Amino acid sequence: MRATSQNGVAIEFRNVYYRAGSGLEVLRGVGLTVERGQTMMLLGRSGSGKTTLLKLVNALFAPTEGEVLVEGKTTTEWDPIALRRGIGYVIQEAGLFPHFTVARNIGVVPRMLGWSDERISARVNELLDLVGLERGIAERYPRELSGGQRQRIGVARALAADPPILLMDEPFGALDAITRDELQREFRALQQRLQKTIVFVTHDLREGLLLGSKIALLESGQLVANLSPTEFRNSTDSRVQRYMRAFENDPQEQRGTQ
Repeated sequence: MRATSQNGVAIEFRNVYYRAGSGLEVLRGVGLTVERGQTMMLLGRSGSGKTTLLKLVNALFAPTEGEVLVEGKTTTEWDPIALRRGIGYVIQEAGLFPHFTVARNIGVVPRMLGWSDERISARVNELLDLVGLERGIAERYPRELSGGQRQRIGVARALAADPPILLMDEPFGALDAITRDELQREFRALQQRLQKTIVFVTHDLREGLLLGSKIALLESGQLVANLSPTEFRNSTDSRVQRYMRAFENDPQEQRGTQ
């Protein structure tokens, strides 16, 4: 995938509606832009439409109305295989192939792209270093790893072919609090180095404030705010303030963003 838009916008939702097969309106008139190198946090309760927005980016879903553009082209104009190979994915529980070693899991996309074994092996070692794991872990299987190690491997796999865009669906949500905090901070440092364009689904405001360039708040399928973490903290919008009040009433969560 190469950049084709000229204005620094990597992903754009233009007045997007999405209705499920049952007729349920999941998204209603969403307009949102994600600039290159930005981490856009999609925040909201379960059922607010966060994961649906994510699946529209890689054309797993198609909008009922409106358009989704990736690098200046609508998702309907993209060849779906080319589109998806230009996007890395990190999901909850990592989603690793249990019968593949760590090295084979990381090398899945490069192998599909026809990379040589030597190039894949070098990339696996490079990525294990990048996510803070010993290279000797490469021949282990997912069942032999801790939850935190599996998530690190999930991030490495997403980065394997150096895609410009990452989609992340609550990747740290199933981890214990200490491991989640460690990985969030490591991920923030990694993003500062790599400057990928990231769309990140979360229901955790602490995570949004810590990791996001922008926080897009969704309620009942509508975008109700699109703010930087500082703007979110200081917003006078009653819907944003509800989240901040809940956050500020939990001292442990508040300390975690400092």
